[in-house]
Amino acid sequence: MTANVRRQFDKVFLQLEKLGLLLLSDSLLPSVSRLVAGDGLRGSWWVHEQAHTIFAVTEMLEDHPDVLVMRLISGKVTFVHRELWGPVYSIGVAREDWQLKNLSQGGKLLLKTLDTEGTLQTNKLSKSFGQKPGETARELELRLLIHAEQVHTESGAHAKVLETWDAWAKCAGFRGRAKSPSAARHFLEQQLAEINKNHNGQGRLPWPPRL
Repeated sequence: MTANVRRQFDKVFLQLEKLGLLLLSDSLLPSVSRLVAGDGLRGSWWVHEQAHTIFAVTEMLEDHPDVLVMRLISGKVTFVHRELWGPVYSIGVAREDWQLKNLSQGGKLLLKTLDTEGTLQTNKLSKSFGQKPGETARELELRLLIHAEQVHTESGAHAKVLETWDAWAKCAGFRGRAKSPSAARHFLEQQLAEINKNHNGQGRLPWPPRL
């Protein structure tokens, strides 16, 4: 690790501690890519001169014991500080109507299978979960019904490890108890509303705004 990567990580993590939520990339809201590359970042950060540093900082965040990675704000990769894990967990295990309504047959089967298995990997899913099992997994992920983490397989391909929230909690060392999902949603709505206000953003959360 270079001294610059360490400095950039410290800066990014300080912002995550302050806000509780931090996007990987966004044109307006606080994000890892813009914190490292500067506000002048345009387009994909992958082609920016700081891409290697952004990638290194991202990997450090993913490995940090106080960071949860999920698709929370506007369906984008979001880093969530441990201080906010309680509300996320409470929503994840609640299985409210907005999470289950109109769920595909493949999604229902995958959720049921995960409840039994605890953990599955997308590259090992059969077509019984849909013609494109990866899309079925994404359906559950975006509704916060499961936690999904991207990994590299032995062949070098990308896949996702899918977990129930209880399996994730055990692995992450999170011992909180589920509380009122409505209170949890309200808390996260307030957090994001403040971030949107301060940065002229339009970030949104997965559930209907007037739920």
